[in-house]
Amino acid sequence: MATVEASAGDRDTHIIGLRAAVKILEKWGATPQQRVDLLQISSDTYSRAIGADQDRQVSLNSDQMTRVSLVLNIHAALRALFENPANVYGYITMPNHNPGFRGRTPLESMALEGLKGMQKTFDHINALGDGQ
Repeated sequence: MATVEASAGDRDTHIIGLRAAVKILEKWGATPQQRVDLLQISSDTYSRAIGADQDRQVSLNSDQMTRVSLVLNIHAALRALFENPANVYGYITMPNHNPGFRGRTPLESMALEGLKGMQKTFDHINALGDGQ
């Protein structure tokens, strides 16, 4: 099987997206372990993402990039839905009694269900925005 290496430009995009996703997860109240688990990254990759060294690069696989993309898209959907930053960042930690969440917070749902929970959370928030 051939190995495809990410170009320098791809690695730049990966670290920028990863850093943004990690900061969003932090603002949502996710623990460092939840951030690592949700993004399916190693502790070393997480350390590079939160490090101050702007020259650090990472290479993410397609699953990891999908997870980063979902965090960024959930955040964008919340920003489109709410003007108040408390709601943009607090919604993810509010109990949700809609079907599929069973009273859990979206963060709990994402932590328990991984990629499926992340997609469900995005779909739910996106549907709320469609109703405006």
